[in-house]
Amino acid sequence: MSTTTTRAIGTFAFRPLDPLADGELVHSWVTHPKAAFWLMGDHSVADVQREYMAIAAHEHHDAFIGLHDGEPAFLMERYDPAKVELVGLYQARPGDVGMHFLVAPTDTPLHGFTRAVITAVMAELFRDPATERVVVEPDVRNEAVHALNAAVGFEIVERIAKPEKDAYLSVCTREQFLAAVGAAR
Repeated sequence: MSTTTTRAIGTFAFRPLDPLADGELVHSWVTHPKAAFWLMGDHSVADVQREYMAIAAHEHHDAFIGLHDGEPAFLMERYDPAKVELVGLYQARPGDVGMHFLVAPTDTPLHGFTRAVITAVMAELFRDPATERVVVEPDVRNEAVHALNAAVGFEIVERIAKPEKDAYLSVCTREQFLAAVGAAR
């Protein structure tokens, strides 16, 4: 488990998601109205546990609980877009890594927290020297995440039709990420 510390926000770390132990917590996150783009609003705890058991068992998909100062605060999924999620929808390259992230709902938001989370997520993905690009496919209507993606260096490549949504296929190279976060400091 690696950690990232930001001066204003605190320390971020990642641990593997345990589908059974974390099921209720993750259920409260993915069924919250702010997580509407996760398309899990009507899922039961058992549904969420099954979904994450399938991810845990999958050779090309992982899920992690993100910790903020030691407390669960966000969710990160990492996947191979050539094998999961984007198969047949774009030309995958060696070194592409797919990503999803979700910040837990809170009654006491911390200014800059979500941007710090996506920055920590990207830093975690790029810790692997084999990662050349991070690939995402957010819903075209999710304007908030498009702004966050742009802030860390993502570039929209094209609009794609997935079975569950129309999405903007977006990519971010290591160089784009470093240039974006370097400019933000």
